[in-house]
Amino acid sequence: MKTQLKIAPDVADALAQNRPIVALESTLITHGLPYPANRDTALAMEAAVRSGGAVPATIAILSGTITVGLSHDDIERLAQTQPGSVRKCSRRDIPIAVGLKENAATTVAGTMIVAHQAGIRVFATGGIGGVHRGHPFDVSADLIELGRTPVAVVCSGAKSILDLPLTLEVLETQGVPILGMNTATLPAFYTRSSGLAVDVCIESAQQAAQIIRAAHELNAQHGILIAVPVPQAEALPDEIAESAIQQAAAEADKQSIHGKALTPFLLARIAEITGEQSIKANRALLINNARVAADIAGALAEIK
Repeated sequence: MKTQLKIAPDVADALAQNRPIVALESTLITHGLPYPANRDTALAMEAAVRSGGAVPATIAILSGTITVGLSHDDIERLAQTQPGSVRKCSRRDIPIAVGLKENAATTVAGTMIVAHQAGIRVFATGGIGGVHRGHPFDVSADLIELGRTPVAVVCSGAKSILDLPLTLEVLETQGVPILGMNTATLPAFYTRSSGLAVDVCIESAQQAAQIIRAAHELNAQHGILIAVPVPQAEALPDEIAESAIQQAAAEADKQSIHGKALTPFLLARIAEITGEQSIKANRALLINNARVAADIAGALAEIK
């Protein structure tokens, strides 16, 4: 697969020189936020990675080419595409998008696969997928990928639209360690805590890097989840977030919305219900996670 990757020059140089790199996903551009918030957030995440001394590598498939490191023009074009015109690309979708020379935005799972093939060890996103509320057999491929692809994923937990206790059960089954960055509980995306315990509370990027390094030396073929709470100033109150989620989920069930269409629908509807407070929280946690990931990638590069 490496021969099929188009790696941006700055990313290739950083790989050759063992400088810190942070992978970034592209579904937030095409499926997560409206324009221009999607473009601005993607660029702000890249800027946050650079400010932390690392090289950003936003990943997508462009006209069938797996691309590691998008240009500003690439991000602008993806941000302005019509809804539904870009494939949401997980593991099963990669050969389809490549074979049909499509444009596709990589999910957490899709980004992990490409990042691992490129040699990138740290990836920042907003929230991972999980087990959907009321639909225990609807399990995101993100959880399975975390169990078989050795990439460290910096996030704000699983999206709070999901069944978080069941999501943790699947992660445990997959053997994925969950590290809380200065927190003993799993963040709940829009809110700072779900009340569910993580495996260990860490206090620094250096500790995260030591665990990532240990997993590598042990030849552990699984990912590591590093959970970072949304910044306090932008966090939603628990009761507002939960009320909006329940209303949006009920509407989705009534309209028989499921599968790949469910998460984009729920996120958009929650934004409407909360007067876009959820978008502000989403943007804040994405940028903060990119910054934290840059610190971890830097610490890991120092160890190596």
